[in-house]
Amino acid sequence: MKRVLVAAIFLVWAAMLCTIPLFLSFGDPAATDMDTYFIGRGQADAAANNIVTSVVFDFRGFDTLGESVVLFTAVTGVALMVREKRKGEEHEDE
Repeated sequence: MKRVLVAAIFLVWAAMLCTIPLFLSFGDPAATDMDTYFIGRGQADAAANNIVTSVVFDFRGFDTLGESVVLFTAVTGVALMVREKRKGEEHEDE
């Protein structure tokens, strides 16, 4: 009985998760003045031919730098957790 209840809860949860995109509007973003500014002035202000590159690196440079730091920290943490113990090295779990 418990397995049936867990399966039913999982199915209801999965069905609700699958229906969420039906209520969202994809492909029709709201246009803003910022979009017009980036498209019209992006090349002149950032001296870049690619608008996406100019937005990511020139207009949102600190945000991109922060994301890079977070990604580097996460990769370093995972690498330290999964590395093998070297001969003669002690760990806390011993």
